Amino acid sequence: MACCGRCFCCQCCCREGETRTPEELTILGEIPDEEQILPRKDYESLDYDRCISEPYVEVLEGMDNKKAKKYEAVHWMMVFAIGVTVGLLGLFVDFFVRLFNKLKFTVVGDSIEKCSDKGCLSLSLLELLAFNMTFVFIASVLVLIEPVAAGSGIPEIKSYLNGVKIPGIVRLRTFLCKAAGVLFSVAGGLFVGKEGPMIHSGAIVGAGLPQFQSITFRKIKFDFPYFRSDRDKRDFVSAGAAAGVAAAFGAPIGGTLFSLEEGSSFWNQALTWKVLFCSMSATFTLNFFRSGINFSKWGSFQLPGLLNFGEFKCPDGDKNCHLWTAVDLAFFVLMGVVGGLLGALFNCMNKNLAKYRIRHIHPKAKFIRVLESLLVTMVTTIVIFAASMLGECRDLSTPTAHNTTLAGSEDINSTIRQFFCSNKTYNDMATLFFNPQEAAIHQLFHQDGTFSPVTLSVFFFLYFLLACWTYGVSVPSGLFVPSLLCGAAFGRLVANVLKVKLGMDIYSGTFALIGAAAFLGGVVRMTISLTVILIESTNEITYGLPIMITLMVAKWTGDFFNKGIYDIHIQLRGVPLLEWETEVEMDRLTASDIMETNLTYVYPHTRVQSLVSILRTTVYHAFPVVTENRQNERDFMKGNILISNNIHFKKSSVVSRAGEQRRRCQSMKSYPSSELRNVCDEQSAAVEPSEEGEDLLQQMLERRHAPYPNLYPDQSPSEEWTMEERFRPLTFHGLILRSQLVNLLIRGVCYAENQSSTNQPRLSYAEMTEDYPRYPDIHDLDLTLLSPRMIVDVTPYMNPCPYTVSPNARISQVFNLFRTMGLRHLPVVNAVGEIVGIITRHNLTHEFLMAKLRQHYITI
Repeated sequence: MACCGRCFCCQCCCREGETRTPEELTILGEIPDEEQILPRKDYESLDYDRCISEPYVEVLEGMDNKKAKKYEAVHWMMVFAIGVTVGLLGLFVDFFVRLFNKLKFTVVGDSIEKCSDKGCLSLSLLELLAFNMTFVFIASVLVLIEPVAAGSGIPEIKSYLNGVKIPGIVRLRTFLCKAAGVLFSVAGGLFVGKEGPMIHSGAIVGAGLPQFQSITFRKIKFDFPYFRSDRDKRDFVSAGAAAGVAAAFGAPIGGTLFSLEEGSSFWNQALTWKVLFCSMSATFTLNFFRSGINFSKWGSFQLPGLLNFGEFKCPDGDKNCHLWTAVDLAFFVLMGVVGGLLGALFNCMNKNLAKYRIRHIHPKAKFIRVLESLLVTMVTTIVIFAASMLGECRDLSTPTAHNTTLAGSEDINSTIRQFFCSNKTYNDMATLFFNPQEAAIHQLFHQDGTFSPVTLSVFFFLYFLLACWTYGVSVPSGLFVPSLLCGAAFGRLVANVLKVKLGMDIYSGTFALIGAAAFLGGVVRMTISLTVILIESTNEITYGLPIMITLMVAKWTGDFFNKGIYDIHIQLRGVPLLEWETEVEMDRLTASDIMETNLTYVYPHTRVQSLVSILRTTVYHAFPVVTENRQNERDFMKGNILISNNIHFKKSSVVSRAGEQRRRCQSMKSYPSSELRNVCDEQSAAVEPSEEGEDLLQQMLERRHAPYPNLYPDQSPSEEWTMEERFRPLTFHGLILRSQLVNLLIRGVCYAENQSSTNQPRLSYAEMTEDYPRYPDIHDLDLTLLSPRMIVDVTPYMNPCPYTVSPNARISQVFNLFRTMGLRHLPVVNAVGEIVGIITRHNLTHEFLMAKLRQHYITI
């Protein structure tokens, strides 16, 4: 087997007779693996760390207390505006979903009642098919316009908050297709929810509203220079996603914890307060308008979220009733285990379906995806209609003890379906299937009338299969409500067995709620945020302990088999997601084991032709700014201005360090300790020039392992370089982004050979960030406007103080620094200031680290 010199990391070179596992070869790019989807390198990372360039420093220096308070006030105004907008969006979605469902169920319900006697049920089925397939067709066409609008959007938002930029997920077009599409997919009878798309839509509002611009309306521009960085944008996306959860479930605290638990790699106290305020604003806005519209009592605040679980309480006068007891905890733990197993099975089936879609449906014409959506709709509609006919007629002689309010003025008894049953009975299967999903959840939580075990078993089985099949089709679709409904049926089935068969005195609604939590926890594997969301949705703090225990057990059980559904879909897309921490065994590796060593770099003063060549022949998003350590640098100083500038840049940096050392030594002489004075004398002898007038920089270079290759800095890196040329020492000065270099070239920021760099035009911070977030491409550059021999001084615009790491740093240190600080590139710099490699997100993915760890064992 050939050594891995053709790989992207030269330290992977193998010895004779050594072999690699298929996983290693796949990750290192040597053979394809059709079974395993690996993290892709083409996903660009977001940079949460600030670039402390000279334009940014000028902004900081001009920022007084008054301006700082103004900026903070604008930030709070944006947070409040995001919350209000998300709340109004929730009102819009809820109104039209309810309108479409009411229209459909009224028309089809009346038709079924008439045709049950006349024998024309096939006509009723056709009416239901016409409604559902029309709605789903519209939703699927909207997804064709913007494919990113498909699904719940939570995997994409989780990836974004983790630091990965997925194209199109926060665009205005995605928002319009998502918000409109979810109306029709939910109204179309598919087993999907609107809560997941609400979270995605809220994140888009958070990303776009503070920017005051959109690529969809490029000609409309506002002079709003604030928040033009990935850092601010990610903070607002966190707030928008939390507001989406708050509007969906009426859970502002749960929304804040959701943003923290599921995504954001960087968090601080100020961000927590702002996200909570945004969530409260969304909940307040939605509650104010829904309560006023549905009850005509403005300011009553009775409907905090789109999904309201209702009030859990015992019938008045029943002193023997209790919501749950300590004995019930044992059953809750068992339900958590079963919920984890069912969730793992659901995720496994859905993962195989997603792989099948990726290989056989997505590569085909786009209309095939529409046909799949229509096929799923047709099967779901037929199953709903047929199952409703097969339900049992249950006695309604015992009415509900308290009217649990749904979303409007109607109570729970108004959603009972009596298809094919007499006046004093109701069809239990039709009551579950032939209602909006929120109404079915209310029935399982609060209906005192019984549901037969056969009905609950059939409903759970059919809903489980159809919900698994539906999640992943090309329509906007959430998974929270289908999982809650499926789990509620499972919990009600357990309650039925314990209450009817074993004669236990239990509250059926509690078991339905715990079953919903167990199944949802087994599918999504959320713990802290989901616990708080369910507590806030039920408005019953006594449920905190059983919900928490159930979710933890469900997560532990499910994690034994596979990951959560959102992590699975992230992995299927090849997104390089970074977990919270690495495994302990990874500390056997160091930064030098995983870093990229084939670097493409620029010099502090570089010719235009060199920059254009580098940008057009590479796909890197950042370039180290370096100067070379060469013995014969002084030979170029007289005849080449470009080389002279670069040497002067490095020389001034070295001299400043030497001067600082001398100043420290002078201050140490005042100490009474003789040891300190001796150390100072030794350092002074080592630093100061041995001969008067001798160049200090030349002394340092002569102490190195010279000679080095003669390569002009205006030449682009070449694949034909030798190993010595490729890995010669480079003094690291900073990091500059591709977008910054392209911006400098397009704006003509350069100076002529016979000029000084002081003649180069200066850009302000506002000019540098004007095109954010979509900077121009290098291919948009008109070379006729620039002379190739012009020189660009990149030093004012680079980040001179990025986070760096030692080659000997352990992986846990590297990983924690990279993830918690939200880095995009992490230079590896040795003890003498030379860059030896660079670490990106791909180098810290689990798959890459595992391959490197196997190589480490082979080497040992």
